[in-house]
Amino acid sequence: MDALSVMETISVSLCGIAAILWMSIGTLARSRQGEINGQRTIMAICIIASILLFSLHSLGGDLWGSRNAARPMAVFSLVLAAASVLNLKGKEIQGETNPHQIMRMRSLEEE
Repeated sequence: MDALSVMETISVSLCGIAAILWMSIGTLARSRQGEINGQRTIMAICIIASILLFSLHSLGGDLWGSRNAARPMAVFSLVLAAASVLNLKGKEIQGETNPHQIMRMRSLEEE
């Protein structure tokens, strides 16, 4: 196996591992520390996969037989890395009132 096929195998494997972790984040989020560790692991795996995919493209390799597939997958992996660190527990980031709080305030005003 040459270096490009090894890079392709590793990058696709990392993307698969990240996808499996992404699907199991609900289980990992049973504890706050588990959620944080899961999010950071997914982010790190996705960033490493993106670096490998960009390198694969720049070195002239192909992904699944297509020379142009590596870059979009690398960008998608970076988006997944960014999305993986979003809060899942519902902690307010924007500081705005959510619809449930508005309904509760209206019902209290009516009483």
